[in-house]
Amino acid sequence: MQGDIPAASGAAPAVKARFDKVTKRFGTGDNAVQALEPISLDIAENAFVCLVGPSGCGKSTLLNILAGFEKPTTGQALMDGTPVRGPDPRRGVVFQQGALFTWMSVRDNVAFGPLATGKPSAEAGRIADRYLEMVGLTAFAKRYPYELSGGMQQRVGIARALANDPEILLMDEPFAALDAQTRELLQEEIKRIWQSTRKTVLWITHSIEEALFLATDIVVMSARPGRIKARLAPQFALSEDPAVVASVEFVRMKAEIFGLLREESLAAQRQEAGR
Repeated sequence: MQGDIPAASGAAPAVKARFDKVTKRFGTGDNAVQALEPISLDIAENAFVCLVGPSGCGKSTLLNILAGFEKPTTGQALMDGTPVRGPDPRRGVVFQQGALFTWMSVRDNVAFGPLATGKPSAEAGRIADRYLEMVGLTAFAKRYPYELSGGMQQRVGIARALANDPEILLMDEPFAALDAQTRELLQEEIKRIWQSTRKTVLWITHSIEEALFLATDIVVMSARPGRIKARLAPQFALSEDPAVVASVEFVRMKAEIFGLLREESLAAQRQEAGR
């Protein structure tokens, strides 16, 4: 799959990550669950790829395989052509909850990664300050996570992931627990950050609008066992206008993806009812 961001030379973007005939099966015997059918998917460098699909379709499993937290049953995930064998700081992960260190200040949370990789304290502090400014939390650097709202905690989590300077950001529904207004503001924030850093991003969401607003590529997955049902290449990620969500093409693509997902959501419900 190719992203919509052209390389400087005009050539197709390089493949940053790849799923090569990946399957995943949990358990054995009669209790085994086939979570993923063979999935082959290329993620272009600098692309913002969103995975959408019904609950239980294997989106998080796929992300965890690329993160190195899960091993595929067959096939392999690769980064820059090298098989993924385990977690790697080149792949930053942000989950639904920020998982911040509650006993550390916001600044110390963000500086933790650079310090852990051997950066001097002063340099780690400068890195933390840079990314706190990027996510708009400079004024809260000395606060503790429990003093922040859920949306602010997620911004700290994003800053902490960015401070490690990963080559790929893996985001597992990072805005799922937030109220609608906060979520929309953070979608604009993450788009601005992506436009300025051009990190490669793999993002999981249940929100069609979120996927369309953020992604250069949308991968629609089927009900379990997960497989790729469709791929789309929306053009809205490069727009700086939040009102793009009201455009005719945005509404048309939203309806198209809704139709694809409705079939799979109904199939997932039938699976659950038949358990």
